[in-house]
Amino acid sequence: MSNNKKLIFLLSPIIIALFFVVGIYLGAILSNSSTSSNKTVIFSKNKRFNTTTKLNEILNFISDTYVDSVDKRELTEKSISSMLSQLDPHSYYIPAREFDDMNEPLEGNFDGIGIEFRLKNDTVLVIAPVANGPSEKLGIKAGDRIIKVDTIPIAGVNITNEKVIKLLKGPRGTKVNVIIKRVGVKKPLRFTITRDRIPIYSVDSPYMITKNTGYLKITRFAKTTYAEFLKATDQLQKEGMKNLIIDLRGNGGGVLSAATNIADEILPKNKMIVYTDGRVRNKSEYFSSAGGSLEHTNIVILINENSASASEILAGAIQDNDKGTIIGRRSFGKGLVQEQVVWPDGSALRLTVARYYTPTGRCIQKPYEEGAENYRAEAYNRYTNGELLSSDSIHFHDSLKYYTPEGKVVYGGGGIMPDIFVPLDTNGGSNYLYELRYRGIVQDFALNFVDKKRKELIEQYETAVNFKNNFTISNDLFNSLIKYADENEVKRNLSEIQLSKELILRDVKAAICRNLFNDLGYYVIVNEYDNTVQEAIKVLSDYEKRH
Repeated sequence: MSNNKKLIFLLSPIIIALFFVVGIYLGAILSNSSTSSNKTVIFSKNKRFNTTTKLNEILNFISDTYVDSVDKRELTEKSISSMLSQLDPHSYYIPAREFDDMNEPLEGNFDGIGIEFRLKNDTVLVIAPVANGPSEKLGIKAGDRIIKVDTIPIAGVNITNEKVIKLLKGPRGTKVNVIIKRVGVKKPLRFTITRDRIPIYSVDSPYMITKNTGYLKITRFAKTTYAEFLKATDQLQKEGMKNLIIDLRGNGGGVLSAATNIADEILPKNKMIVYTDGRVRNKSEYFSSAGGSLEHTNIVILINENSASASEILAGAIQDNDKGTIIGRRSFGKGLVQEQVVWPDGSALRLTVARYYTPTGRCIQKPYEEGAENYRAEAYNRYTNGELLSSDSIHFHDSLKYYTPEGKVVYGGGGIMPDIFVPLDTNGGSNYLYELRYRGIVQDFALNFVDKKRKELIEQYETAVNFKNNFTISNDLFNSLIKYADENEVKRNLSEIQLSKELILRDVKAAICRNLFNDLGYYVIVNEYDNTVQEAIKVLSDYEKRH
């Protein structure tokens, strides 16, 4: 073998290895220029760059470069929502498509035809026309079935609640044609309804629960709540009211001015109602004026774990000024002030800018530092740790202790702690009862019963109070309910039925009365057995005896 051949032979492994290394290097370079996930793009350092620019550039880069097509508007809105979720549980973004629906309860009205309806047997059944609304004025009645809207049949077509609402709602002044089937009338009835502004009432079921005591429930605090409250209390005073029970249980809050105006009617002159304070918002204090219509009325306010925000402001103002008694369970603990900003595209942002404080200086807001998930779970944890069943399970630190002008001890730390604790009533509960409630069996059964006998029942009983005093659930009617539950896959359990029979009877009677006389009918019945309401009546009765 020649020397040259020997040299080539000896160098071959080295040459092959060299080519192999070079190949890997070239492959890496080519990969980086085409399919690598580690490609780096560097924006010009000469370009003006700040946090705002960074967010815009990221969104543009994703929109231009991401492997799949993306909706930049949707991505932007999700980014905003995610950003706000890092701040606190009550700052949030409202897309333009949801803005009107979110604000309707606070505005206290919407545009439509003015009916309360339910889908029954794939038909739109009118539960009740709204008082003084366009449907009531035309003669549409509870029990009517809407079978066509304009040219669109809506009976027997598996229509949804959302579709019905979309067909019936519309701008004030526009018209909609409906065809209605009415029990006892052979031919369908035709109505042309001019849509109008429909009130969403927030003061519910005002009535005299005893000779001297009025009752009313506030379901939310809207722009119309204060006017509704004045109208209701004026009527109750004409009926002899000296005491008033204000039921705020389940009221999640709403418009601040509604709560402060109601407090102003109760408190004497120059009493602090609430104050707000924030990092860049100056302290704002709200005081009562003279001449409140309820200054000389004995007040009890009912709260529970679902009473929040404006409900807590009203309850805290009454408690801290020694003007009334708070009864129930510790309230939710929502004391953050949101400021709403509406953007040109119709979307909005509600941002927390301050905190609410009661007159003694208590911050209403409960802690949220452990994250939104723990914050929302806190309500459930109250049940598991026994707080809803015993006030002894609530532990307060001395640093959270405050004193009212008359020396009464009140506690901060989140929510309003009632003066008188009333535990959650679990007597007579059973899985069978809960199945009836959660699956809507009682409501459907009551609706069917009333639907067949509505005219007869209203003529016989005339008012909710008369119905309460004179109507009883017969054994035959009770057995019909159990049979109806069987037919709707709620398996009968004789021991549980016996355990819960009294509660089932109450539920049925209240549901029938509601179908006849709206929400007033319901509360007239259930308040007779409501431990919190009955405690309020006792407190007010004892107060009258002492004075």
